[in-house]
Amino acid sequence: MAILPELATQVLVPLAAVVGIAFAVAQWVIVSRVKLAPSGDGARDKDVLGDSLIEEEEGLNDHNVVAKCAEIQNAIAEGATSFLFTEYQYVGIFMSIFAVVIFLFLGSVEGFSTKTHPCTYSKDKECKPALFNALFSTVSFLLGAITSVVSGFLGMKIATYANARTTLEARKGVGKAFITAFRSGAVMGFLLASNGLLVLYIAINLFKLYFGDDWEGLFESITGYGLGGSSMALFGRVGGGIYTKAADVGADLVGKVERNIPEDDPRNPAVIADNVGDNVGDIAGMGSDLFGSYAESSCAALVVASISSFGVNHDFTGMCYPLLVSSVGIIVCLITTLFATDFFEIKAVQEIEPALKKQLIISTVLMTVGIALITWLALPAKFTIFNFGEQKEVSNWGLFLCVAIGLWAGLIIGYVTEYYTSNAYRTGAATNVIFGLALGYKSVIIPIFAIAVGIYVSFTIAAMYGIAVAALGMLSTIATGLSIDAYGPISDNAGGIAEMAGMSHRIRERTDALDAAGNTTAAIGKGFAIGSAALVSLALFGAFVSRAGVKVVDVLSPKVIIGLVVGAMLPYWFSAMTMKSVGSAALEMVEEVRRQFNTIPGLMEGTGKPDYANCVKISTDASIKQMIPPGALVMLTPLVVGTFFGVHTLAGVLAGALVSGVQVAISASNTGGAWDNAKKYIEAGASEHARMLGPKGSDCHKAAVIGDTIGDPLKDTSGPSLNILIKLMAVESLVFAPFFATHGGILFKLF
Repeated sequence: MAILPELATQVLVPLAAVVGIAFAVAQWVIVSRVKLAPSGDGARDKDVLGDSLIEEEEGLNDHNVVAKCAEIQNAIAEGATSFLFTEYQYVGIFMSIFAVVIFLFLGSVEGFSTKTHPCTYSKDKECKPALFNALFSTVSFLLGAITSVVSGFLGMKIATYANARTTLEARKGVGKAFITAFRSGAVMGFLLASNGLLVLYIAINLFKLYFGDDWEGLFESITGYGLGGSSMALFGRVGGGIYTKAADVGADLVGKVERNIPEDDPRNPAVIADNVGDNVGDIAGMGSDLFGSYAESSCAALVVASISSFGVNHDFTGMCYPLLVSSVGIIVCLITTLFATDFFEIKAVQEIEPALKKQLIISTVLMTVGIALITWLALPAKFTIFNFGEQKEVSNWGLFLCVAIGLWAGLIIGYVTEYYTSNAYRTGAATNVIFGLALGYKSVIIPIFAIAVGIYVSFTIAAMYGIAVAALGMLSTIATGLSIDAYGPISDNAGGIAEMAGMSHRIRERTDALDAAGNTTAAIGKGFAIGSAALVSLALFGAFVSRAGVKVVDVLSPKVIIGLVVGAMLPYWFSAMTMKSVGSAALEMVEEVRRQFNTIPGLMEGTGKPDYANCVKISTDASIKQMIPPGALVMLTPLVVGTFFGVHTLAGVLAGALVSGVQVAISASNTGGAWDNAKKYIEAGASEHARMLGPKGSDCHKAAVIGDTIGDPLKDTSGPSLNILIKLMAVESLVFAPFFATHGGILFKLF
């Protein structure tokens, strides 16, 4: 028996979630103390007076600068809110239709019967009617979708609330600006991690009131939570990615290359749309993405556990082990955050990136200790895990090793991603497109080996449950990962606001330094998302083949091999659609920016005012229109394949998409990240080599801008969306597995 009683588990999980939410609110309160309104008498704030680093030339009392920052922030916030509301209206219709599909497909498994039936894995027990499984699966799907929407929306709101405040704090020194941006990122990180855990915990307890001892049916219904989270993440990632890259490419090609004006220059009509895009793509999209990964890894672990000794013996504490790991993760991340905001102070530009990296190391080390402690408290010394029709005996220290290897594999993937994208390791050849592609392909090697080792060790120890908790281990420090990730777009916006508000060159240097570090850490966040997606997808794949009654996936079977080939093709089809969507939307933006420069009198001289709103509208309309086809491809593929070709072909499709998608996602994200930082390397001119390649406007710099433009849709649209593709298809297949097992394979039955 476990040391931790059920009552303690029932208290610890929601308590950790509430503590995380309270911490997020506390960080928001601290950030809100930075005022976006100039003081009436022109006097400095008390904290300003005490800062010896402040110089009069920074314009601390310039009311016009503060007012301009507030005006720009409002424009960005309005644009982001408008886009998300428009996107959610369209996605809401789609989700409503899909919820009906879930209910109808799963309800039809037993002809909408309201009678109990023998359980799938325990034939001597009676399980709840399939109709109610369908109903609760639909409810959990909607819960996951709503939680994902709320998480992304809250992240966007805090980011647009904090960007101008970060700019204003940069006048007092780089340290104060860093803390403001990082605290703001922490608001999103802790809100998302805590909300995801709390809603899942409440859903389990509410569903238990109906299902009672039928834990098999209960946790099968809970899988809809992961499906809802990832469905919203797909549209958030694709729609937000198309939006941000259309604006970014349009702004860069016309502004930097054709007109030779700086990035974020207020004369550029696409500049507000570009800053809006950072929030809807990298904040709302990434938030929904990592929430989806968290929800799916938890659901995969819970499904396998429900048909193992934890579920059979009704060991609630053991059953909730995945939730306890996430609870410990929130507390560990809280302590880790204090190292960046309270225990140490950033005093120089070169300290920013090491401080962010230390966050990853500290959280990983502390989490290893936390995992060991909760494993010892929550799990019995020996227990059994379901393994394709058999029960495999596992020890608690073995499960600790599974979670720990996922945790450390995530750190390795993060650091490898950072190595291949950071401008700290960049050479001039990185401005070359060919070298950038080679770099992206090469960057796949170590992450794949790390994932492969993690899969082998965790599967050997605890079968598919081991892989599920390894994925959970990788995501256990999600609050810290998201804090670091959200910090990047906030810093990027802060730099844009500094440029548009006409602040001094020294302040722009500070915000550029914050942004450069943030760009690298954003790549680390994408690495975590892709690595965890690989493990989550494999765990979901195992749960699917078990639930669908597939004894073995035989790659020599024609039914399976056609699925493998088609599945391996899907990431390329999906990438082609998203890249083309970005190209089409960007073309519209380029034409509009050119039109304004050519027709608005005095725009280039700075006396005319650009029409920012029209560029925001173009990005919004184009992204909403273009996100539907790739989204439909991912959502409909499992339904079509499972219904017409059956579970064996669908198993092949899932395996092919997983193997192909992970490679393409990593290489695309890292290639784009390398090109982006090559451009920043030249623009910063921090070394003799960079100054030799520069300055801005030189042929080398223009080549780097073009490389960055090509890489933008790779790193911010196609690459990050691919990890959702492989996860979403796997969790959707798991949710619909009972239907596919009963009615699937129509074509093969006919011929």
